[in-house]
Amino acid sequence: MCGLLFSNNTTVSAADFLAALDMMSHRGPDAQGSVEMPGCRLGHRRLAVIDADSRSDQPFWSRDRRHVVVFNGEIYNYRDLAARHAIPLRTSGDTEVLLELFVRHGPQCLSWLEGMFAFVIVDAATGEWFAARDRLGVKPLYICRSGHAVTIASEIAPILRLTGISRFDEIGVRQYRKLRTFFNGRTAYAGVEMFPAGHYMQAGKLVEYWRLPELSQEPPCDEELRQLVVDSVSTHLVADVPVGSYLSGGLDSTIIAALAQRPHTWTVGFPELNEFEWARQAARAIHSIHHEVLITADEFVAIARKMIRQRREPLSVPNEVLLFRMTSEVRKYNTVILSGEGADELFFGYDRVFRWAAQAETWDVDQFIRLYAYGSHDDREIVEDALAPFVHRRDPLDIVASFFQVAHLHGLLRRLDNATMACSVEARVPFVDYSPLIERMAGVSFAYRMHGGVVKAPLKRVFRDIVPASIIQREKVGFPVPLEALPLGPAVRGKTAMDRWLEFNLAEIGYVVDG
Repeated sequence: MCGLLFSNNTTVSAADFLAALDMMSHRGPDAQGSVEMPGCRLGHRRLAVIDADSRSDQPFWSRDRRHVVVFNGEIYNYRDLAARHAIPLRTSGDTEVLLELFVRHGPQCLSWLEGMFAFVIVDAATGEWFAARDRLGVKPLYICRSGHAVTIASEIAPILRLTGISRFDEIGVRQYRKLRTFFNGRTAYAGVEMFPAGHYMQAGKLVEYWRLPELSQEPPCDEELRQLVVDSVSTHLVADVPVGSYLSGGLDSTIIAALAQRPHTWTVGFPELNEFEWARQAARAIHSIHHEVLITADEFVAIARKMIRQRREPLSVPNEVLLFRMTSEVRKYNTVILSGEGADELFFGYDRVFRWAAQAETWDVDQFIRLYAYGSHDDREIVEDALAPFVHRRDPLDIVASFFQVAHLHGLLRRLDNATMACSVEARVPFVDYSPLIERMAGVSFAYRMHGGVVKAPLKRVFRDIVPASIIQREKVGFPVPLEALPLGPAVRGKTAMDRWLEFNLAEIGYVVDG
């Protein structure tokens, strides 16, 4: 897990490039490296998770010294891939396997990778470069293209530093104000895009190599589902550093922590609003060393400001601040943390939206807005724009399911990565194991996922032997944040606490909201 930076802009000086790279020091406190070649520069900040030896530092060169890579993420099946393709290794890390696979097989190797990744590879002989991002966007990647000049980075701030971009993208800002995150590649800044998940770029052309399947299929039996989840958690434990688990006391985090069986678990909350008792019940059941982290209202605002100004972009949901506060304590014991993102998308945990979609005969964007949108103002056009990649699907349920699995989840993954990597901790998400878990659940019926009207019924049924009955029976709740009580600025007639949160974020990056 790391931070990467690439630029083929020949007007960028070495000093400016290194200064931009240093803006991501939190993503990689263990090593820094850069290389300059005719026509481009590559930089890397390393958080050592697999093969902590300096031999795996980056930029990393291929055996033939022709190709060089900067890579952020983890390839969990790298040992199997090295054996299957008879790759002679100089290290015990996944970076080398990734690079040698690409040298031999090119973009075809993407279909073999199990994990989370964003990387850039340069052919030193030709100057050609290749970039790719994992299927669902677990790892962030941003790109700025201006003529032939391209800048790619793990965060926005270094791109702004190197390009001088300061103009806001009004469509992106509208997305954020209405839906509290960004969609279809947009960011808060004109000219800076999110590199799309499930794509690679070669010779300047963007190519999709994976998309969520469009199909109907029979659901897995209980034994198959259990094995899928067990295998995914096991896969996500591959590391040469200590691994811990978030543990809120909800169903998803309890399943992951119980299966992981790692010593330390973590929860966070306000003194007057938290889930500590639920998390204690779960921790007692799985016999973990459990840590409760407190945050006050004043700390919340100070941390939020620090995060926004460091990243130069707005936070999404308020609990991103709580994740940062908790992870700052996690770092004292664990370098890798497991989290439960993805379960609600797979098993229809957002039951109010999914129940409506399952019963609707025709698509009704206005009803979707009432159930999903966050900003209180009207902006139907921007919601339709966010939904555009999904409305061709066969029925309202499929539209909503694909939107949540791809677009909504992407926002949650961005939140998780931002909050954890700011603390130099790698977050992993076992429920976002694209294959076989996500592909196996694609197109499975509503009746299976919410059997008998029970939210996430399959998970509750299959894991009732390791999850306390009280947590099985507990109603789903969101990550509790007393937004109304936080000092985010004066109350304004007609605006909600969420409106104030969104506008607070925009103000911190210098965007002035009219009205």
